[in-house]
Amino acid sequence: MAAVSGTGAVTRPDLRAARRLVVKIGSALLVDRETGALREDWLAALARDLACARARGADVIVVSSGSIALGRGVLGLAPGPLALEQSQAAAAVGQIRLARAYEAALAPHGITTAQVLVTLEDSTDRRRYLNTRATLTALLGHGAIPIVNENDTIATDEIRFGDNDRLAAQIAVTVGADQLVLLSDIDGLYTAPPGTDPAARRLDTVTEVTPEIEAMAGDAGSGLSRGGMKTKVWAAKTATAAGCAMAVTQGTRARPLTALAEGAAATWFLPQTTPQLARRRWIASMKPRGTVTVDAGAAAALARGSSLLPAGVACVTGRFGRGEPVAIEGPGGRLGQGLSRYTADEARAIAGHRSGEIEAILGYPGRAALVHRDDMAL
Repeated sequence: MAAVSGTGAVTRPDLRAARRLVVKIGSALLVDRETGALREDWLAALARDLACARARGADVIVVSSGSIALGRGVLGLAPGPLALEQSQAAAAVGQIRLARAYEAALAPHGITTAQVLVTLEDSTDRRRYLNTRATLTALLGHGAIPIVNENDTIATDEIRFGDNDRLAAQIAVTVGADQLVLLSDIDGLYTAPPGTDPAARRLDTVTEVTPEIEAMAGDAGSGLSRGGMKTKVWAAKTATAAGCAMAVTQGTRARPLTALAEGAAATWFLPQTTPQLARRRWIASMKPRGTVTVDAGAAAALARGSSLLPAGVACVTGRFGRGEPVAIEGPGGRLGQGLSRYTADEARAIAGHRSGEIEAILGYPGRAALVHRDDMAL
C-alpha cells in the first residue's frame, strides 16, 4: 500500500514553508448547522492564521463554501434539499454576506479581500483558465487574499464542480500552489469509517493515490457540505499530480492552520513532482496550433527566463485562439512552445511592435507579453 501511517517514516510537508497556499473551508465549519448563522469567532481565529501565513511571505487563497447556507436562512428556506432555482437564489443572497464576513475578519490585519466566482467552464476553457490565472496572480501580487467560490447563481449541473474540494484542487493547479489544506470535520483519511470500525487507523501520509486508497474514502457526513472523503481523495489526485502537497485536517478547532503547522493530526498527500515542472510538462504535451518565430535577441531573452514580447516576434503562422498552444522557433530552430495570450490575427498585427503600441494597434489595452514565461515549456 502506497501510504505510511503514524511512524514518521515519511516526512510530512511543513505548512510554514508554503510559498503559495490554498485553504478550503466547508460550509459546516463556517456556518452553524442549527441556526444557519455565521461562526464569527471561528472565522476571526482563522483570519489570524491567514494573516500569519501572509506575514511569513506566503501567497494565500481561500476557497470557501457557505453562500447557500447563509442565504437560505435569510430567505427563510426550509431545511433539506433545495431546487436549483432556490439554491441559486440563496447563493445570490448569501454570497454578499460571505464576502462581507471575510472582509470584516481580515481588515483588522491590514489585508485586502477579493471575491472571485468561478464555474467548471472557467477551468476547462483554456481562455477562461488563463483569465482566472492572470486575475488571481495579479491579486496575489497586490497582497490581497482572494476568496474563491463556485458561482452558484449561474452554474447548472453541466458546468458545476459540484463540491469545493475539487474546486480547491483546481485553483491550486491554476495558480501553481505548492500546498493545499482542506479543513474538514475529520482529521484525515482512515482505513475504514472510524465511527463504526474500532480497528480503523488514520494515515499520516499518502505517497500515491492508488485504487486501494480510493476504496478507503467514504461519502459526505454533513447536511451542509456537499463533499466527503471521496471528493477529498479525488482532489488529492488532481493536486499531487500538479506538484501540490495536500492535507486533510480537522478544521473545527480555533486556529486550525496553526494547529496543523504544530503537528496536529492530518493526512498529507505527497506531490509527485513540482508545480513548475508539472505545468511545463502539461504545456509541452499539447499539439501546437501555430508557430511564432522570434529574432535572435528574443531567443536569447527567452533563454534567460524572460517572457516573449511582441517586439521580438518576426513571424506568426497558423490559426490559434487566445490561450492555445503555439510552437516557438528561433533562428536556430525550435525553442519550445507556450500558450499565446493573443489570437493569431492579433499576434500578426502586433508582431515586431513594442508593448506600449498594442492599444493603438488593436484598439484596446492588451497584455505586455505575447507568451508569458509562466506559460512556456522551453
